[in-house]
Amino acid sequence: MSPEPSAPPEWDGPAGPSVEIPPRVGAPPPAAAPPGRESRTAGRRAPVPWGRRKEGASRRRAEYVGDRPPTYEAEPTALPAADPRQLDGLVADTVLDGARYGAFTLRAASVRGDSARYRGEHRRDALLTARFGAGEAALVLVAVATGARAAEGAHLAAADACRWIGGAVGSSHARLAEDIRAGRRGDLKSGLHRLTDRSLGRLRARAAELGVPCEEYTASLRCLLLPADLACRTRVFFGVGAGGIFRLRDGGWQDLEPALPDALRGEPVVGYGSPPQEIREGDGFTMDLGVPTPPSPHIDAPVPPPAEPFRFRASVARPGDTLLLCSGGLADPLRGEPALAAELAERWADVEPPGLAGYLADIQLRVKGYADDRTACAVWEA
Repeated sequence: MSPEPSAPPEWDGPAGPSVEIPPRVGAPPPAAAPPGRESRTAGRRAPVPWGRRKEGASRRRAEYVGDRPPTYEAEPTALPAADPRQLDGLVADTVLDGARYGAFTLRAASVRGDSARYRGEHRRDALLTARFGAGEAALVLVAVATGARAAEGAHLAAADACRWIGGAVGSSHARLAEDIRAGRRGDLKSGLHRLTDRSLGRLRARAAELGVPCEEYTASLRCLLLPADLACRTRVFFGVGAGGIFRLRDGGWQDLEPALPDALRGEPVVGYGSPPQEIREGDGFTMDLGVPTPPSPHIDAPVPPPAEPFRFRASVARPGDTLLLCSGGLADPLRGEPALAAELAERWADVEPPGLAGYLADIQLRVKGYADDRTACAVWEA
């Protein structure tokens, strides 16, 4: 039995330098900390310098940011159509959860987007929060999945993805928790990659059973592993597909999205996609009738597109950090609208995390032009 290291090193994974999300110009001043209660940024140099509000001054929380209100109503309008034979496929408009273990407090919520609420569509985002094990050996999993846009069973695919990765992680939780505490980064990355591939493979098999194209019954999948051990502050992110992973530190947001390998961005990769079409100039003697060449009889099906790249990042949290894992419905406006990033940073600048109701209100802060489902899991470090 090998001895455990006193403190594992911080792992930055394949990501490049963190990118700070710029603050809103002319942001309203934050609330002063109550007596006897320190601000999260006390004693530190914050990269986003906000002014302070006078004692006793009240501040009305905004319902949206930006120059204009969103087009859709803020509350649900229409329910999705229900099949009396498949009522277990119904998805609630909103899911809310939370917990506290070791040095962290968890808040998690998944909300149907304004567009889906208006059109009576299912929430394509799915959320799973689960604890495996007990005591300091326990491991908390948070999984966020988003089904394919405009696909009929998108909400079912997202739920399957969360359920299957949850089962895979739960079956291996003891080994995973031990690897996290011991700092075995290579073992963690390869093991989680296998579990993720296995879960997404089950989605493809399910698509074949249903007789639908695999690209319609699939989901992006992003997860966090959080050890309950008070002495272990290592937080592990892994998954595939769209979304975001951010960190609020010293008053400013950092985008921790792992960088894609060079082979998966920029120029086309040899062996993937269609080759460039050659322009036939002709020899002056032959007429090109433009008749396409018939497909080869030896090819039964089109070559599937390349798989989504696996993303992995593990890091050691500091007291006062807030780690945010979210679906594309929140990640996109966070990156695209500085006012939203600044408002959330201000609301979460306090030492104490918000309650469940307050957290739900925070992640529903609306931005015109962004009407997708929002799923967000935030981890406050004590």
